[in-house]
Amino acid sequence: MSRPSVLNSPFLLGFETIERALDRVSRAGSDGYPPYNIERLSGSDDEPERLRITLAVAGFTREQLDITIEENQLVIRGKQTEDRERTYLHRGIAARQFQRAFLLADGMKVQSADLSNGLLSIDLVRPEPERTVRKIDITAHD
Repeated sequence: MSRPSVLNSPFLLGFETIERALDRVSRAGSDGYPPYNIERLSGSDDEPERLRITLAVAGFTREQLDITIEENQLVIRGKQTEDRERTYLHRGIAARQFQRAFLLADGMKVQSADLSNGLLSIDLVRPEPERTVRKIDITAHD
């Protein structure tokens, strides 16, 4: 049995990719690690409005983090390896891996990424779209 389409209005044409994206996001499970914030940063004369994703990645170095864009998804991966030369009397901080993905709208660009004090900040911008009006000629077949 197929489920009803979220975007099944006859006035919404060509939005199948959005529906597929919504399906992908709804199926993506997450263990909540690492925790993150998303904030809107207002623009100025020099810079456009931005979104900033901040992930708490304490204990990860820059070399242990990887940020990629894969088919309109911003994917952040972290991988720590076990240090076999240390002998722990108590181990409360585990070496772990993570992958966190964010689906990006068309046109979103990664402006920068910064690691400071255990926080990874990724700034995203969306260039202002050009407002265009185009006249469509009507042909007559008599």
